[in-house]
Amino acid sequence: MATLQVQQRHKGNIKWWALVISIIITEGIAYTASLFTRPQIAGWYATLNKPSFNPPNWLFAPVWTTLYLLIAIAAWLVWLRRNDSSLYATARNAYIIQLVLNFAWSMVFFGLQQTLGGLVVIAFLWLSILANIYLFGKFSKAAAWLMVPYLLWVSFASVLNLYIYLLNG
Repeated sequence: MATLQVQQRHKGNIKWWALVISIIITEGIAYTASLFTRPQIAGWYATLNKPSFNPPNWLFAPVWTTLYLLIAIAAWLVWLRRNDSSLYATARNAYIIQLVLNFAWSMVFFGLQQTLGGLVVIAFLWLSILANIYLFGKFSKAAAWLMVPYLLWVSFASVLNLYIYLLNG
């Protein structure tokens, strides 16, 4: 009986550590992407013509930090229900792809100062998030719903990216 309790406690600890690791990975990607973004805010980005609905610069960091936290929790919820199926492998790979595309957008839009390139990357990012929501929903409805604010924000960011491209040719 005592051995079973120790095993259950150990399993519980692993589950919580997995959440911490998921958060560290996603927030680490966010931080690394910000290294390409932050220097450009006061420089190149400030010189761009932006639409009237462009949010204030201070809003982006807390929104993205919160979204990355939700993304990490969603991934953890799916990880808790992982199995050896090809569906899980597909969901995991879709998750990795959307993280890579998210990072790539910061590099292309801010790092390379390519508004059209950013628009192409964000279109693929939007599709990958949609696929991620669908696949996560096969494992956890809560995980799928946690990804919806991310999709909504990237939808808004896509429109913003489009207008910045159009206004700056």
